[in-house]
Amino acid sequence: MEILYVISGFLGGGVLSYFLWDKAMRSKKSKIISEAEAEGEVIKKDKILQAKEKFLQLKAEHEKYIGEKNNKIGALENKMKQKESSFMQSKNEFQRTVKEFESEKRQVESIRENLTAQINLVQQKEDELEKLHRQKVEQLETISGLSAEEAKAQLVESLKNEAKTEAMSYINEIMEEAKLTANKEAKKVVVKSIQRVATETAIENAVTIFHIESDEIKGRIIGREGRNIRALEAATGVEIIVDDTPEAIVLSGFDPVRREIARLALHQLVTDGRIHPARIEEVVGKVKKQIEEEIIETGKRTAIDLGIHGLHPELIRMIGKMKYRSSYGQNLLQHSREVANLCAIMASELGLNTKWAKRAGLLHDIGKVPDDEPELPHAVLGMKLAEKFKEKPEICNAIGAHHDEVEMQSLLAPIVQVCDAISGARPGARREVVESYIKRLKALEDLALSYPGVLKTYAIQAGRELRVIVGSDKISDKDTEQLSYDIAKHIQDEMTYPGQIKITVIRELRAVNYAK
Repeated sequence: MEILYVISGFLGGGVLSYFLWDKAMRSKKSKIISEAEAEGEVIKKDKILQAKEKFLQLKAEHEKYIGEKNNKIGALENKMKQKESSFMQSKNEFQRTVKEFESEKRQVESIRENLTAQINLVQQKEDELEKLHRQKVEQLETISGLSAEEAKAQLVESLKNEAKTEAMSYINEIMEEAKLTANKEAKKVVVKSIQRVATETAIENAVTIFHIESDEIKGRIIGREGRNIRALEAATGVEIIVDDTPEAIVLSGFDPVRREIARLALHQLVTDGRIHPARIEEVVGKVKKQIEEEIIETGKRTAIDLGIHGLHPELIRMIGKMKYRSSYGQNLLQHSREVANLCAIMASELGLNTKWAKRAGLLHDIGKVPDDEPELPHAVLGMKLAEKFKEKPEICNAIGAHHDEVEMQSLLAPIVQVCDAISGARPGARREVVESYIKRLKALEDLALSYPGVLKTYAIQAGRELRVIVGSDKISDKDTEQLSYDIAKHIQDEMTYPGQIKITVIRELRAVNYAK
């Protein structure tokens, strides 16, 4: 019995435990489900927020894309409007051309009417001659008793001579009228070309004004006992005039490149504040490289502006150097650009290749750019440079023939010659005095540079002083006096100049080492 009680108690406990465990499991299950549902709601909300953010992002990207498309469409519309405006201008120009053609046609009609009137006059004279002929025949038959055939032969010979005289007179009149018309048409082409080009003329000077904020900077530029200004003059070859002029320093030199180097170097030194001889030489060296890069950039920009492609890099560099060259006081780059535009317009009027004409016009004075300046005329030197850099024969001939040094072989040559005269011969375009002054200073520097041991030469004080820098390892202190005397004697014997020229020979020994 006890065993039964135990078994029944055990079974009862098991059943009770099972019900309790089942209840606990159901409670836990419902709790897990509620937590899962809550977490699902959170995840769902997060996904909804992410979807909204993605939607807003896509919407913004779409609006940006639509905005860019609208901008492109607007740009295309503006471009179309510009093309339409250009087309209307071309149309107006064409209409003007048609009107000019109709005017010329009316002139031709007028000439034709005059010609018809003259022909009628000739016919009338022929009728009169015929009447005279009959009278003469009758008179001859009556007076001389000649036969009609003999009188007719005599009269025919007389009429033939008179007709020849009349015909020659008429032909001469027609030829003179044709010459007048040809001159008129040629003048019209030239005048149109001049009217369609208007370029400013800049006269180059021999000084540059460097502005400073206060006069205190002048003392720093001069330096202790003038060492800074001497170092700057020696490095650039430009005379620096520091006087009582308020807030200004004058840079004097005949070479525009040197003046520009001195100006930029002074600007960097004043901005930086460190002004001493070593720093001056460092800045001048950097500025020289900067100017060289600017020269190349100017050449490229000029070629692009004029629509000229395929130029040799060395020709592009020479075109950039034109900015710092002058021809009788006229800026060489501005002059060449103007000649290029004139050549293109005139070639267009005459139905020739405008690209070749513009190319020849731009390069026509390229022979004035090289620094060595050989004995060849600049036109011939320019032609040889163009041939060296593979330019077309027509362009090379136009360059060489624009001052009649070589024979003209194409129609481009007279066009370049005429346009060069149009650009350079107008009043105020050139100043021959400045050009001769610069040539004299250049010859002065070259003369001193020809002596052995001379490293640099600078003509300053408007040509009244020549500074000669020599190598300390090549010339001794004693030889500097002899060199100064020899140069002075050479200048006195071979050159013409006003006043007197001071020759200063500078010899300095400089030792440089680096601590590593």
